Formats: sequence, C-alpha cells, structure tokens
Amino acid sequence: MTIRLLLADDHPVVRAGLRAVLDTEPDFAVVAEAATAERAVELAASEPVDVVLMDLQFGTGMHGSAATAAITARPGAPRVLVLTTYDTDADILAAVEAGASGYLLKDAPPEELAAAVRTAAAGQSALAPAVALRLMDRMRMPAQALTKRELEVLQLVADGLSNQQISKKLFLSQATVKSHLVHIYAKLGVDSRTSAVAAAASRRLIRTP
Repeated sequence: MTIRLLLADDHPVVRAGLRAVLDTEPDFAVVAEAATAERAVELAASEPVDVVLMDLQFGTGMHGSAATAAITARPGAPRVLVLTTYDTDADILAAVEAGASGYLLKDAPPEELAAAVRTAAAGQSALAPAVALRLMDRMRMPAQALTKRELEVLQLVADGLSNQQISKKLFLSQATVKSHLVHIYAKLGVDSRTSAVAAAASRRLIRTP
C-alpha cells in the first residue's frame, strides 16, 4: 500500500530535501506540499493524504500545533507527524495534546524518518528517542514538571510579554497569571522572571529568542 504524504514546511529547501529523501522509499508518494500551516489544513481536508509531515514554526502565521489540532479534529483525518528542530517540553506537549501521532527532530537519519512515517500511518505512536525520554522524565517526577499552561505562561514571559499581555493572550485573569508564576518559581527553585526563563531554557523546557 502506498502511503500518501503532505509536506508542511515554510522553507522550500527543506521541503525539497524531504521530498528527495522520501521519494527513495517505494511505498511513499508525496502528493502535496504546503508553505503555511493554514494551507496544510486546507490540503489535509481536500487531498487524499495519509500522513502530514508538519513543521511547528511558520513565520507569523498559524502555529504547527494549531494546524495539527485542526487537521486531527476531522473524522477520518490523516495522521500528523511533527518534524521540527525544537525539542522543548512546551513544543512537545503542545503537539501531543493537539493530536500528533509522532514527534521527530529534523536531524533524524533517513531510515528513522521512514520508519516513523510508516509507524504513524499504521496509527501508532512514533516518537524520537530523545522526545520519548523527556516525556518519561515528566511522568517520573510529575510534582516537579511544569504543566502545559505553566509552560505557555513561561514561554510568553521569555518572549517579553508582561503579566497583563499574557492574561489577554491566554484569556486568563492577571491574578491567575501571577499564581502560575508562583508555581513556576517554586518548581524551578527561582525567585524572578529572569531566573525562571534562564532555568527553563537550560533544561530545554521552553525556547528562548
């Protein structure tokens, strides 16, 4: 059976490289490409696609996790395999909760990519070893792990947003934002926004500019 693929990445060179690698597999067929997450959602609904290879960052447009959620919400939707350079807890959790069947890093060897595509197409989970290890570490120490919401708040702090801006973006009260920050500080063993961002970045919990 041929596995029909949609490549979603805003870099033409990356898409060309992926196509070159995937075209060497006899059971793969790249049937569509998308340069934006919005276009990926459209093509996933209109084209005969089995697996979407989804990047996470698309410039200023829709995020890959949001596109993943939109795609997987449809009945009979294709599987989504996230293929990205980011391995932070914030990105991994967002993608998994959005419905991604797998999460792979772009430096994965071709044989690992091919295996992940086949695994996702079969309806099974395809996680890069490093990603699986991070998820396991979170499960082993749940009391110390930042929640998805706490990671979202801290990522916005790292992006330079004030408490007021964070509250508007996440539709939370400022008191709730402050409460999240208190929990974040306690879990990371810090006492300031700057220290929290530095500690989280060093542990690859969030991205930093």
